[in-house]
Amino acid sequence: MGYILTYKKHEFYPLDPKIEDIDIEDIAHALSLLCRANGHFRHFYSVGIHSVNCAKEAIARGYSERVALGCLLHDGSEAYLADITRPVKRHLQKYLEIEEVLQNKIFEKWIPCLTEDEKKLIFEIDDAILYYEFTNIFEEKIFDYVPVLKSQPTFDFVDFSIIENEFLSIFYRLSESVNRG
Repeated sequence: MGYILTYKKHEFYPLDPKIEDIDIEDIAHALSLLCRANGHFRHFYSVGIHSVNCAKEAIARGYSERVALGCLLHDGSEAYLADITRPVKRHLQKYLEIEEVLQNKIFEKWIPCLTEDEKKLIFEIDDAILYYEFTNIFEEKIFDYVPVLKSQPTFDFVDFSIIENEFLSIFYRLSESVNRG
């Protein structure tokens, strides 16, 4: 078979992704239903809300719309591949290669020429939000340092349809701004 059937009933080939097959509505829907921490948090907390929280943090820090959009989309590949926990993922070299190809195509589709400095800011925010997810939902500190947050993210349960709509709303606003600039 070689493909997955997406929410919008597209045939998507994760091992040979085409930019034209990547769909923001498929991404928003899937991430809103995909649970972080392999489902081990006390309540359902999606990759979608994590992504929304990351984008809002980038905006609160005054970063560019490109970085904020990158934060929103930084886990987009998981909509087609799955969320694998960091301790396992780092041992799956082939998966990491597949994920990198797909994630780069997602960035390429909506944020042309994302720089290494922009990627660094995106991953700093990803780690900061991750830290606070674990301290707020698990009451566990996972880093030796305490990242500074400028936003006030929610770590509560939020219905997937609300997150899906918020994800899309942020996406359309930021992508319009990025495409104008």
